[in-house]
Amino acid sequence: MRHRLYPLSDLEDIPGTTVFTARRSRQAYHLHKFCMSLMEAANREAFKADERAYLDRFRMSEEQKQAVLERDFPRLIDLGGNIYFLVKLSNTDGWSAQRAVSSMTGMTPDEYADMMSAGGRSPEGLKSIREQQQREFGGEGK
Repeated sequence: MRHRLYPLSDLEDIPGTTVFTARRSRQAYHLHKFCMSLMEAANREAFKADERAYLDRFRMSEEQKQAVLERDFPRLIDLGGNIYFLVKLSNTDGWSAQRAVSSMTGMTPDEYADMMSAGGRSPEGLKSIREQQQREFGGEGK
């Protein structure tokens, strides 16, 4: 049996970061199968012709399908999606890498470019959601 150096719940405590775990991988298996299917031109054309019908070929949750239809990338990440699979969808739509990644962060492409030009996200500041809750509410975090 493997011994973990920290509980997996600690990975959920990093503000602004979603760590791709085995649980998330299982959660999004069919979403990722859909994304990988878009690597073939015929599949991209079928998807573009009738997105809903194409999505119904895959055993994704209804919530995942709706997020794909809405191109809600932050939601897709919340539902287990990994950015390396999700960019297959944004590429199908002809999005630039900057537009795709910025949409996953909740920033505009210009805001994202400015942040990256300035060296990325600052390592200073909020490091723990639980610690922030304890400071704000004086009690235990989640």
